[in-house]
Amino acid sequence: MTSTFSQQRLTYLGSLSAELSRQGLASRMVGGDDPVLWVWHPESLRQTIVFATPAGDGWLFLWSPDGREKAGDPRGTAESLDRLLSTPDPGP
Repeated sequence: MTSTFSQQRLTYLGSLSAELSRQGLASRMVGGDDPVLWVWHPESLRQTIVFATPAGDGWLFLWSPDGREKAGDPRGTAESLDRLLSTPDPGP
């Protein structure tokens, strides 16, 4: 049975997934009872994993490198991820 904590996480990640689709990005929920969102840009092929976690008075989305947005703003998060993943990888 899924805990309330996991249900909240699924809800936030599901909202983000819908916004990512509107931005033209692809995503897939992975991780079973501890879900994360695998996100990739279909043209650049760049990708990242997004976590949803409680923090202070709400929830945050976190991703690499240094990404952080309030989970209550899935549209803003999707826009940030689009900017990040649409640019070519700078390499080493």
